[in-house]
Amino acid sequence: MKKVAIIYGELKNDIQKRAIEELSAILLDYTAEYPICVARDEDTPEEFRRVYIGTKDSNRYIKKQSKGKLTVSESYSISVRNDTVMIEGYDDAGVLYGVLDFYNKYLVKFEHSKIRGTNEDWFNPFEAETLPELEYTSAPSVKERGLWTWGHVIYDYRGYLRNMMKLKMNGIIIWNDFVPTNAREIVAYAHSCNIKVYWGFNWLWDTDCGRFNIRNLEGESEKIFRNYEEQYANADGDGIYFQTFTERKIDNIDGVIIAEAAAKFVNKTSALFFEKYPNLEIQFGLHATSVKNKLEFIRSVDPRIRIVWEDCGAFPFAYLPTELGGFDETKELVGKIACLRGTNDRFGVVTKGTVTLDWSKFKHQVASQCIGVSSRYMRENHLNRRSRQWRYIQTGWLSSADRAIEMIGQMCRAKEGDLSIFGLVEDGMFEEKIFFPVALYSEMLWNCDEDIKEMIKAVSMRSYVSFV
Repeated sequence: MKKVAIIYGELKNDIQKRAIEELSAILLDYTAEYPICVARDEDTPEEFRRVYIGTKDSNRYIKKQSKGKLTVSESYSISVRNDTVMIEGYDDAGVLYGVLDFYNKYLVKFEHSKIRGTNEDWFNPFEAETLPELEYTSAPSVKERGLWTWGHVIYDYRGYLRNMMKLKMNGIIIWNDFVPTNAREIVAYAHSCNIKVYWGFNWLWDTDCGRFNIRNLEGESEKIFRNYEEQYANADGDGIYFQTFTERKIDNIDGVIIAEAAAKFVNKTSALFFEKYPNLEIQFGLHATSVKNKLEFIRSVDPRIRIVWEDCGAFPFAYLPTELGGFDETKELVGKIACLRGTNDRFGVVTKGTVTLDWSKFKHQVASQCIGVSSRYMRENHLNRRSRQWRYIQTGWLSSADRAIEMIGQMCRAKEGDLSIFGLVEDGMFEEKIFFPVALYSEMLWNCDEDIKEMIKAVSMRSYVSFV
């Protein structure tokens, strides 16, 4: 058996270190022996098979062999020739994603081609006389791909973020009543996984968005800005996400048009932020239910704000993957809102259709908490309780996945890359297991043009994907 060496060139940041860690873990699963990791080719014994990883700037071997095909951030190429593997990234994130897809796109297929029809329970591709050749290049369909969750139902933030990374996701919205006490630690770990963190908090949102006097919002903008400066300005996040009083199924509150009032309030409030923090990323979580017939008012929202739409209609915007009624109408609405403020509209969505909070037991948090640090015992118990819901969700995705990828494809074609899509996955023990619906969803975000039947097969074969 030939042993394996990872040749990485220079290590410049945590994302590159994460790529080496992931590749080492992947190879260990097959070889039962850690690969050696060296900076230079000349330090590798002759009998070792070589896996080169890096960018043209970080690895001189890759610079020498690169064909210059990578032009998009996070893109990668995988080349297997003459028993040598080369994983090149356009940037550090591309290296990480290339490493992950070396397993997804190459090793899994090689493994299954060998064990089909046999009783073998162990396969080591590096025992083969020669490695099958491959030339593969890939880039993301959706620029920003991530998840949305309440923070207090993250029980292991490292596990949650690590599983996002394995699915090539690069952004998370963490909504909470208060910024976590360990916010900086969460952000630092997320950044090592190439994940941006957006802290979410309310701008007059509540479970009942009619509890305030919509005719008198004087002073509310200043309160929100003070809250940001006191809690979030030093939390090391990559931006903020907010919701306001649009989560209603009617278009007015006490006779006041919600869309008009929300646009004015959001512009007034955001002006305070942009005056002091002109480069702050601000995302507006907007519920379509109350504004879809009054879009002319939403068009006036400050173009520096990314509107992140939700509740747009049928699955994948509905809470359950079985809610397909009105799908064509949902597509029509999404077509309108994607470029509502022009072709350069900063557009995003939150999709649903997975496990969510149990709202019958929901309570607002009363103070800041240290989140994502629960015990193994607690997580295992909670995982068992949530498995029943995941079984139902899983069945729905197996029958409705074609609708989800059709909707994602429509948005990709409308925005040509400048698109943010976050899937709502909360209180589903995602930190413990990568369930099939989330894994399939993430692959849609990476490549919305792939045949859905082939995608389902490919995702199902991955060892880290769990079926209930």
